[in-house]
Amino acid sequence: MVKVKRGADGKARRFARAAIVVAALALLSGPAHAQRLPSDAAMIEGFGKVVFGAEITGAFSDSSYLKKFAGPVRFHIENRAAIDRRAAVRAFLRQIDRQIAGLESGLAPSRTSANFVVHVVDRKDYQRTGREVYRSPFMRVPGNCVVRATYGRAGITRSDAIIVSDEGDALFRRCLIEEVLQGLGPLNDNADAPQSVFNDTSNLTTFTPYDRVLMNMLYDRRLAPGMSPAEAEPLLRAILRDARRRG
Repeated sequence: MVKVKRGADGKARRFARAAIVVAALALLSGPAHAQRLPSDAAMIEGFGKVVFGAEITGAFSDSSYLKKFAGPVRFHIENRAAIDRRAAVRAFLRQIDRQIAGLESGLAPSRTSANFVVHVVDRKDYQRTGREVYRSPFMRVPGNCVVRATYGRAGITRSDAIIVSDEGDALFRRCLIEEVLQGLGPLNDNADAPQSVFNDTSNLTTFTPYDRVLMNMLYDRRLAPGMSPAEAEPLLRAILRDARRRG
């Protein structure tokens, strides 16, 4: 706690208030080491792992190129769960719209006018909703939550994220962040990135500084859908420098 003597001048009082704010922000953001980002080389390597690949692909699909929406993203939230989670989903969508500089996004009034649908379901409806999304009546939908993105070299044309609501706030928040971000393009996982929701072994439930930098890199105007790693590589150091500044 910062103490100020009686009769201290205005400058001292302002300093004390500033110190209290800084201390509060430190508590909210966690230990300082958790906010420290890896080196440029490690960031670029991590970017390549999640962007130039996909965790789930078809048997004959090529996913070794950059994937993102080429135009505006129009989200629609479909809540089938007993708990109405729409306010929480809207809050996160507003957050990423603010914090990813090159992303243009908003809400669509219906599924037909959307190109990214967030399905919030209870566990009992997870498999049924997944089969509807994948249009495969006999498949077993993997994971605690999932996203399906339809894409080609011209970009992602549609994503559907399926988020489970009734197995605790931590799982809901984790699923919401991971699947929505992955549906925007980083469709692969990276087990070497402890600061990222793109690592299935982490238990993060926030949009971390690491992931903010990666998403700002992906949606930088200099990177286009369909780019190969070799085409993107000469641009990445400058893009990372700008993304670090924004992040």
